[in-house]
Amino acid sequence: MRICVVGTGYVGLVTGACLADFGMNVTCVDKDSTKIEMLLRGEMPIYEPGLEALVEKNAKEGRLHFSTELDPAIRTALAIFIAVGTPPKENGAADLSYVIQVAESIADNLDGYKVVVTKSTVPTGTGQLIERTISERTTSKHPFSVVSNPEFLREGSAIGDFMRPDRVVIGARDPQAIAIMKDIYSPLFLRDTPFVITNVESSELIKYASNAFLATKITFINEVAELCELIGADVHHVAKGMGLDQRIGPKFLHPGPGYGGSCFPKDTQALTEIARGVGRPFDIVETVVAVNERMKTRAVDKVRAALGNDLAGKTVALLGLSFKPETDDMRESVSIPIAEALVAAGASVRAFDPVAMDNARAILPESVVYCENSYDAATGADALVIVTEWNQFRSLDMERIRDLLAGNVVVDLRNVCNAERMAAYGFAYSGVGRGAAGLGD
Repeated sequence: MRICVVGTGYVGLVTGACLADFGMNVTCVDKDSTKIEMLLRGEMPIYEPGLEALVEKNAKEGRLHFSTELDPAIRTALAIFIAVGTPPKENGAADLSYVIQVAESIADNLDGYKVVVTKSTVPTGTGQLIERTISERTTSKHPFSVVSNPEFLREGSAIGDFMRPDRVVIGARDPQAIAIMKDIYSPLFLRDTPFVITNVESSELIKYASNAFLATKITFINEVAELCELIGADVHHVAKGMGLDQRIGPKFLHPGPGYGGSCFPKDTQALTEIARGVGRPFDIVETVVAVNERMKTRAVDKVRAALGNDLAGKTVALLGLSFKPETDDMRESVSIPIAEALVAAGASVRAFDPVAMDNARAILPESVVYCENSYDAATGADALVIVTEWNQFRSLDMERIRDLLAGNVVVDLRNVCNAERMAAYGFAYSGVGRGAAGLGD
C-alpha cells in the first residue's frame, strides 16, 4: 500500500518510518527543503533514540522516501496522513492553517478514492472541516473518507510507543476506511493490540482528554510536593503510597518543576478553548494550566532562595536543558525561565545538556556558556541546578562536583539525588517535596 505522510516533524517522521517498517510504501513530504535534504543524506532533523537506524533501514530497503513534492505523493497514495504542526494561537486555540493547506492540496489532486487521516492533534470538529474543505474545493467526482487517528507518542520512546502501543484509535464513519486503517495497522491488530473504533469527533477528543488528564496528574503531585515541604512529609513516600492503589497507578506521579514539551502545554490550552467555544469552561484543566505556570515560577524562586536571593555576580550551573530526558526538545522547558531569570538578575549561567544545547542556543540568553560535560559546567559555580533528569546526572561523582564548585548549593528540581548523602558530602541541598529530608530514597 502506498502512503503519503505530510510533515516530517516529530510525529510525521516517526509515523512514516514505522509504517514503512510495517511494510508500507511511504513517502514523507515536507515543504522545508533543508529537512528533506538532511533526510535524503541520512541525517535526522530531530533527536529520537532508534529513529536514525529505522529510517536508514527502510530507506535502504526502498520502502521509505522523502520529497518536497506534495502533489505527486498525494496522487499515488491510497492514504494521506496529515502530520503538520498545529501551533497555539495567542488565545491558546490550535492553529489549523497548515491542516487546511494540506486538505486543499488533496482536493486539487483527488484522482481516486483516498483516505485522509489526521495524525496531527486537532480540536473536535476538524475532521468535518477537512471534509468540507475538500468537498467544496475539488472538481473531482472521486469519493474520499476522513479518519481521525491520533498519536500517543512520548518523546524519547516514540518508536516503542508506535510499535507496541497501549491502543490504536480510529475515528471514522466509512466501513471501507476503517478496513483500510486496520490493514495499515495489521501488524498491531495481529498482536492483539486494543483497537478503539469510534466516530471522528470522539477520536479527536480522546487525544486532548488523555493529555489533559496526564497533565492533571503531574500538576496534582506537584501541589502535593509543595504541601510536603510545608508540613514535613516526603512526596516520594506519598506518591508511592498513592501509586500502589491500582485505581491511581504510579505513572506521572513524579514531582518536578512543572510539565513542558510540545504536547501538554499546547493541548491543555487548546482543550480549554474548545470548552469555552461551546459555552462550558473546563474548570479543572483551566486550573491545571494556571498551577503549572506557578510551578515554573516556583522553580525559579527555589534557585533564587538557595542563593540567598541576591544573584548579582553569582555563577550557576544548569544540568539539563530539554524539557525531559532522551529528547532535544526545548519547547516549554523550565530551563528557559530559570536561565532568563538568572541572567536578568545579574548571574552568570554555565549549562550542559547531552543533546539539546544546539536548540538551546537559539532560545536561551546569549550570555549562557555551554559546557562540555557536567563537571565542566560545575567548575567555579556557586550553585548547581539539576533541571532535567538525564540518567547520567543520577550517577555523578558528587565528591568531584563538590571540589569543582565555588559554593556548596545544589538545587535538585527532579529529585535525582539522595538527600542524606548530599548532606553528608557537605552540600546545602534542596529538592522538591522533601520536607522529611528525602529519607528512604
